[in-house]
Amino acid sequence: MGKTLLLVEDEEGMRSYLTSELQFEDYTVLTATTGTEALAQYQAHKDALDLIILDWMLPELDGLEVMRRIRRHDDIPIIMMTARDYVGDKVAGLDNGADDYITKPFEIEEFLARLRVIMRRKDRGGRSPKSLQVGDLKLDLKSRQIQHGTIDDQLTQRECDLLQMLMTHAGQTLSREELLNSVWGTDYAGQTNIVDVYIRYLRGKLDETGHESIIRTVRGVGYVLEDPHHA
Repeated sequence: MGKTLLLVEDEEGMRSYLTSELQFEDYTVLTATTGTEALAQYQAHKDALDLIILDWMLPELDGLEVMRRIRRHDDIPIIMMTARDYVGDKVAGLDNGADDYITKPFEIEEFLARLRVIMRRKDRGGRSPKSLQVGDLKLDLKSRQIQHGTIDDQLTQRECDLLQMLMTHAGQTLSREELLNSVWGTDYAGQTNIVDVYIRYLRGKLDETGHESIIRTVRGVGYVLEDPHHA
């Protein structure tokens, strides 16, 4: 059975083009042209939706605000789509819960490949445990909430995926390439240092002041989440 997507794009030409391409790939496509309409469509069809493709620059409410409102209640995959190519915008989009970010203009083959990666990750997630624990570090995979000592914080979806990979292989050194392929997908074409950037984000949320980080850098290889039971 095909997946159902919500495409939020106010530019008629782009909306028509993407709708046609997605339908050709056997996706059912719902559309919206404003931020307000996007939220209405999401509310009306959220039980059937598999993913949202969300333009940043929208009338009424911009894409970032739409995503923030959806993320209060739902971890549905979201791809941000924009003509802005400023790194700070990409970081803001990812930090606020986007699963991926693509800059216009783009090749449709790349866009569809990224879509497939996220769909595969979502399908695998359906068979995943609801929570993980390593030592006193706890991760709720649904809410993306972490507890570690005195720390109680929430992760973005990407941070959660990365931490899940590290916790699932606690005590094992994972290379940057392994982490990149697992979390961002083998089709990822962005900056290769993205793994190091997100490790810093995780450490900033996980590590208690004055304590050594539980995510250790293995120089020249990658990272390992230290399992205190196998230290």
